[in-house]
Amino acid sequence: MSTLTLSIIQTDLLWEDKAGNLKNLAAKINALKGKTELVILPEMFNTGFSVDPAPLAEKMDGSTVNWMKTIAATNKVILTGSLIIEEQGDYYNRLIWMLPDGQLGFYDKRHLFAFAGEDEKYSPGSKRLIASVKGWRVHLLVCYDLRFPVWSRQSHPKEPEGGELEYDLLVYVANWPGLRSLAWKTLLQARAIENQSFVAGANRIGRDGNDILYEGDSMIIDPLGQIIYQASATEDVFTFTLDKETLNQTRMKFPFWKDRDHFFIEP
Repeated sequence: MSTLTLSIIQTDLLWEDKAGNLKNLAAKINALKGKTELVILPEMFNTGFSVDPAPLAEKMDGSTVNWMKTIAATNKVILTGSLIIEEQGDYYNRLIWMLPDGQLGFYDKRHLFAFAGEDEKYSPGSKRLIASVKGWRVHLLVCYDLRFPVWSRQSHPKEPEGGELEYDLLVYVANWPGLRSLAWKTLLQARAIENQSFVAGANRIGRDGNDILYEGDSMIIDPLGQIIYQASATEDVFTFTLDKETLNQTRMKFPFWKDRDHFFIEP
């Protein structure tokens, strides 16, 4: 129960081609059967990052969520990544946390990327999602959320002074352009250091339909900010086992988290 094995899938997403992306991802995930417990996919893994949600959006009982259910059940893994969901006329960049038994949780991206017009087409989320697996607590966020450290900070308004930290692993699923790869890499390390948490960042590669280049740099980082693994700008599937003892020893040896600020985030 002290370990968690995760796999990051870094791939070249086909532009707005759901069938092609799901076929490619299924092959990669099926090859991991029996080797991992958590599979992390990029942001908008079935379409690529699009600000034209109307023709691409699905309901929660749509084909992609059902695909996630099937893949998770068949491979006995937890599967996570984001896609475009429509509810009552509103569109969400929604991360799904799919369990092997078909139960799920979800998180709607809070920080919408105004630079690309995402805020004009999508509705922001207002609630965080911290999931639990094997005694690990996993905080799940999407791409642009990475630039806003308050939203990921280890704090809680009801938490007693010196209480237990909220989570052990921070996950970002992303379509983060290569032009800003320095920010991606630097901020992932910063989030690990300031929260004394493992961090996993799953990015894509290739060019999308807007001719934006993505260079990958998917990463796993330890609670001291040291890079455990960093992918290059190629197709990559990387599996690594995290050890809870490493986390506990870091927090005991360097109990900086006890001095953190306590605050409340308005919805």
